[in-house]
Amino acid sequence: MDAEARFGAIVDDLAPRGVLPGAMFGARSLTLEGTAFACLKNEQLAVRLGAGTPAHAEALQITGASLFDPSGKGRPFKDWVAVPVAESDEWGRLAAAGLDALGAGR
Repeated sequence: MDAEARFGAIVDDLAPRGVLPGAMFGARSLTLEGTAFACLKNEQLAVRLGAGTPAHAEALQITGASLFDPSGKGRPFKDWVAVPVAESDEWGRLAAAGLDALGAGR
């Protein structure tokens, strides 16, 4: 499944929890009540998991994962992890964790 199709499936899966598609950094995003917690950029799913959390640490262990640097200028967001499309089987779980983290921060 390509990145766009996988992202669309995640939108559908999380819709019952109030998640809507949106835009962030010129990319498709997942939002809850207007707040983005994940986005699809450059064939990667980037998810805000919260630096120092177990979910963040686990996500960084996925092959090819890194801190999300939307500008590409070496200024990554410490709370966000980007996971490549090669590991898209992990995306649904990570998006759900990002949604959970967003709810915990409210």
